[in-house]
Amino acid sequence: MKLTCEKYLLQSAVAVSTRAAASKSPIPTLEGILLEAGEDLRVTGYDLKKGIYTNIEAEVSEPGSVVLDAKLFGEMVRKMPDGIVSIVTDSQNMTTVKCGKSEFSFMGMDSGEYPELPSVDGLKTYTINQGVLKSMINQSIFAVSDNDARPVYTGSMFEVENGILTLVSVDGYRLALRREAIEGPAEHNEFIVPGAALSDLERISAPDSEETVRISVGGNHVSFTVGKTVIVSRRLEGDFLNYKKALPEVFKLQIKVNRSEILRATDRVVLIVDEKTKNPVRMTFNEGFIDFRCTTPIGKAEDVCFCEGNGEGMEIGFNGKYLMDALKAAPADELIVCLNTSSSPCVILPADGSDKFKFMILPIRLRA
Repeated sequence: MKLTCEKYLLQSAVAVSTRAAASKSPIPTLEGILLEAGEDLRVTGYDLKKGIYTNIEAEVSEPGSVVLDAKLFGEMVRKMPDGIVSIVTDSQNMTTVKCGKSEFSFMGMDSGEYPELPSVDGLKTYTINQGVLKSMINQSIFAVSDNDARPVYTGSMFEVENGILTLVSVDGYRLALRREAIEGPAEHNEFIVPGAALSDLERISAPDSEETVRISVGGNHVSFTVGKTVIVSRRLEGDFLNYKKALPEVFKLQIKVNRSEILRATDRVVLIVDEKTKNPVRMTFNEGFIDFRCTTPIGKAEDVCFCEGNGEGMEIGFNGKYLMDALKAAPADELIVCLNTSSSPCVILPADGSDKFKFMILPIRLRA
């Protein structure tokens, strides 16, 4: 294999594909990235659960392929001077990488031992604006569970019906829902994508891009195509929470708040929360204002946030981090905090009456 390409293109491709390379694996090639030179250069990372490949422009003199250690090659390219990078691999996989006056020679691995990425049969295909999907993931992934005891909740559920995509994440203590328009088959379809794949998709998607993401859904896998980059992930299997039944629809109290004001008040009060004891933030909803109180082994904090509505003195406790995550993610300046009792779920909605997001947080039972 013999080729040349721009350093900045190669560095970007290696950084993206390395996200899917295994950090440790009994299969040595999985700790590397696969370089395949043909009409252009394809760079692939794969850990048997998730794969990422991207194509970049390159001048290929001799087609071929090799697997290079992901960490070593990534650092090598990153620290090289800007310019044209030359990569040459012989029949024994000895690889020489040059850029400017920098030159490295090291052993690669046989590409024939690199596992083949699964093909997505593409039973259904959808398209959605890149920036819109990025924001949907960013504003819901905080509720994805990190507990492997229930693998189905370590991902987000995509539910598509009649041109609407509903993205739902839940971890047993909170629920995040985002909803936007999508193009594709109108019939109902749902599938669960691991949070790790969604994090990578969010990172490589541009916030202000007008380009679309193509989502191909197969029987066991799903792929996301962003420009010249493709993420392939296995689907998570299992029974996901019926969010429609879990979300209350009728509320005793509805309090309107400014997102920035309630976020700042919460942020100040949680300063004294001890990470070990995780004392709750006590919120008392009064007429026109909300009292915040928190007492921990460190000390005591109090604050006030103005609101619209009468909370009738209801006191409710929250995990400060969970409340902060929801408030930070909410894509609206004005919010409605919906309550029934001090022990029932709290739901946060947009004040404009739209259904683009719903966040639910379970309260903490307060001691007298």
